[in-house]
Amino acid sequence: MSILVEACVDSLAAAQAAVAAGADRLELCQDLSEGGTTPGLELLAEVREQVALPLHVLVRPPGDFCYAGDEIAGLLRDIAAVRRLGADAVVVGALTPDRRVDLAAMRRLLAAARPLAVTFHRAFDESRDPFEALDALLDLGIERLLTSGQAATAAAGIPLLRALVTRAAGRIGVLAGGGVRADNVSRIVAATGVQEVHLRYGEWFSEVVARVNG
Repeated sequence: MSILVEACVDSLAAAQAAVAAGADRLELCQDLSEGGTTPGLELLAEVREQVALPLHVLVRPPGDFCYAGDEIAGLLRDIAAVRRLGADAVVVGALTPDRRVDLAAMRRLLAAARPLAVTFHRAFDESRDPFEALDALLDLGIERLLTSGQAATAAAGIPLLRALVTRAAGRIGVLAGGGVRADNVSRIVAATGVQEVHLRYGEWFSEVVARVNG
């Protein structure tokens, strides 16, 4: 079984290098040191023009994952721009102050994103009950979940990742991310059943691709 490898990139150079290294898909963002935020529109346009791989774009302001009215309006504007500039999918997420999936906010964000596919990002890893959160995402019809299994790394989160894959039963893709490296990716895939992994592009990236598809 072939495992899809998604490269998280924050520049055109990184995007091009990830393509050359064998990435199957890109997630574009900026401010990776802050956990990732919405990339600049000029960068998005440039990457879209020069890279043919599927391009998923993070839409997230700085700060936590709880959004008020003005922040939701900003997210909606960003999603409209991302669609206009040719992204293939939107990566977004929102939680309530009590750390449940914010259904009201997500319905608005989903409506703005469609017909693009949507990935719920690692806000999931801060949710109070991962199974309740997963069921909410299934009810919303979200296509993909990016998660480390609510642990510091995907390797540490293997038990929950495995449980999420089992509960999802193919109804939502579970994308394992967080500390994925050449020395642990095979174990993560084998132990959890995930079919997609996510990692920041770097010098180890091509070896990860080789490990999962060699």
